[in-house]
Order: sequence, then structure tokens, then C-alpha cells
Amino acid sequence: MSGNGAGTPRRRRLSRSGDFKRAYREGSSKATRYLVLYRFDRRADDDSEIRLGVSVSKKLGDAVTRNRVKRVLKEAFWAQVDPESVDQDFVLVARSGIGEVIENEGLSGAEGCVAEVLKLGEGGKRST
Repeated sequence: MSGNGAGTPRRRRLSRSGDFKRAYREGSSKATRYLVLYRFDRRADDDSEIRLGVSVSKKLGDAVTRNRVKRVLKEAFWAQVDPESVDQDFVLVARSGIGEVIENEGLSGAEGCVAEVLKLGEGGKRST
């Protein structure tokens, strides 16, 4: 099963509000102009794959716009991160302006934004 886009297995998603609250409370954050990345350690008894949650405010636009932003950010994230090289869960929070980047530059613009915030947070692919 592919880990990209809409076909992302449900187990790789953060969906409960408690998980998001835990990320904000216990996680470390790094921010760029368009994104905030929270990384947080997984529970000791959790042996599932890493998970990603995406938060997009209603200020970014209507439901169609917000869902497109979430979908593109998820795809950009999974293109950048090697699930085998990290053992943390992540939350991406979209900031205002990311909608325009995605509208103008598409997936490549989103990948650039995600790569920038991952670099600050030392996440993603690691060379050995």
C-alpha cells in the first residue's frame, strides 16, 4: 500500500484531538513563514508506523481550499520523510499564505515549504 496522498493508510494519520493536544503540549516546534512543525516522541508501547496530523485554519479559505491544502501537504510530507529513519509523530500546522503557494506552485511549492521546516526540525530523510 502506498504511503502518499489520499491513499495514506489510516494508521499513519493523527486524527484524535488528544493526539494533537499532546503534540502541542509535549512536542518541540519549528516554524517557517508558511508552516509550523511539531515533533513529539511516541509512547513506549506504540510500535505502529510514524503518524502525521495536518491542521488548517478556516482563515485559509473554504472547505475545498482547506482540504486541498491538507492533501497536498500530506503528499509533500511523505515525499520528504523516510518512515524508517524517524521514530516520532508529526503535526503540520498551515499558516496563512500556504494556500497561495500551493495554488501558484502546486506540489513542488509545498514540497519546498515542507523541506524547509523539516530542515529546521532536523527531520525527514537522513543520509548515513
